[in-house]
Amino acid sequence: MRGRIIAIASYVPETVLTNYDLEKMVATSDEWITERTGIRERRIAHDEQAASDMAYEAARLALRRASLKAKDIDLIVVASVTGDMPFPSTSCYLQRLLGAKNAAAFDINAACSGFLYGLHIVNSFIRTGSHSRILLVGTEVLSRFVNWSDRTTCVLFGDGAGAAVIEGTREKRGIYSTHIASDGNLSELITLPGGGSRYPSSTESILKKRHYMKMKGNETFKVAVRTLSDIAVKTLEANKLKPSQIALLIPHQANLRIIRATAKRLGLPDEKVFINIDKYGNTSAASIPIALDEAVKSDRVKDGDYILLEAFGGGLTWASALLRW
Repeated sequence: MRGRIIAIASYVPETVLTNYDLEKMVATSDEWITERTGIRERRIAHDEQAASDMAYEAARLALRRASLKAKDIDLIVVASVTGDMPFPSTSCYLQRLLGAKNAAAFDINAACSGFLYGLHIVNSFIRTGSHSRILLVGTEVLSRFVNWSDRTTCVLFGDGAGAAVIEGTREKRGIYSTHIASDGNLSELITLPGGGSRYPSSTESILKKRHYMKMKGNETFKVAVRTLSDIAVKTLEANKLKPSQIALLIPHQANLRIIRATAKRLGLPDEKVFINIDKYGNTSAASIPIALDEAVKSDRVKDGDYILLEAFGGGLTWASALLRW
């Protein structure tokens, strides 16, 4: 028995923020952003839209595509670093919005690796038989935590959500393996310092801009390329596959140079790598499910294909998964 994604869906807000818009807000340019990141635009949630609201839009579409009702779900897992509140969990808010009265619900925080950490968890639950029909969602409203005067970070992030319905199967398809890793010694490379028990909200924390994301870009880039390459190789070896047998690599959409460097190390040609960072930027835990949904809708994924997913994020965390569609 293994888990299988029987439906995938995504949601992005209507508001588009282009690089040209950012030129009017901060000292940057479309050329500078595109060359260094591959991002041309990103989506921004409207003022009253929270993480659970976007999660709801993606989740209800995923349920519809699975021909299921909310009451059929027995577990909801939400991956997010920008949840509605410190507590209760965003998953409980989503449960209420959906009316999923038969589900348990909890959140996980693994930053950009969150959806793949979630996939690891829910696949384990399905293998043990503790749950049979699970809704896994990645949702982020990163625009609320961006310092729009910091050109090194504000150009990178966008908002969105993606949802997957996962069931057990005994067929030769589904989630073949998942792999997760972390290194807390590198935790200071990507942080959102304020709002927790170390730096609770206060006048001082606001004045020191601790409630904005901070990132050491050059150091993060080097670690990302190395760890993503290593975990991708580990995943292939665990499944006795060669890179040439992978139909599509769907990486976390953080930086186009990281994506290309990782693909090059694996020897994968451009046509085997899915990229949508130009449209959405880095949507953290929502990145992988949004990309997977678009890959399926654009017919880049076919029955029997081996799909390799990989992500890297704050913590530092990194993760991968091999699917057979």
